[in-house]
Amino acid sequence: MKRTIFFIACLSLLAVCLTSCGSTDNLRTIQLTGSSSNLQGIGATIQLQAQGTYAYGPNRDLTNLVTYTIIVDPDSNLGLGAGGTLVTLPTPPQTAMVSVTGLVTAVDPAVCAWVDVGTATTPAWATTGDYEVTATYRGITSQPFFVAVASAAGPSGPPANGQCGPAAAQ
Repeated sequence: MKRTIFFIACLSLLAVCLTSCGSTDNLRTIQLTGSSSNLQGIGATIQLQAQGTYAYGPNRDLTNLVTYTIIVDPDSNLGLGAGGTLVTLPTPPQTAMVSVTGLVTAVDPAVCAWVDVGTATTPAWATTGDYEVTATYRGITSQPFFVAVASAAGPSGPPANGQCGPAAAQ
């Protein structure tokens, strides 16, 4: 009788162990964060970090393991162009690109995704376009991280005075 109970207990333990084989290491979510959310100037960079949350054990840095995807935010537009059509950001890798290590870089052609909605003496910035970056690892995709681009000069008149987007201190 004791042998049978022991045998059943061993089989049950083996069954539990085997059901976790082939899983995605119990990865539950990926949290994508960045050192900033605004690319200011050609060559400007934002370092992304991908943090994996697991069902068991501590969180893990997945920054160099994930696959990054960067697209134009479907809800973004820069304004109206000729003929009343919406002007959007160029499709990456134009204007912004992301490396396999999560480094987002502003590249040519320059663009300004910010608009000054302030007064003649006090600028107030609003973004009109952005890129959406996600990170995917073992079938799990992060929430989107949004990047505004200020790599081109904005309006030359006051109050912006040639600036494109908020200063780093704002």
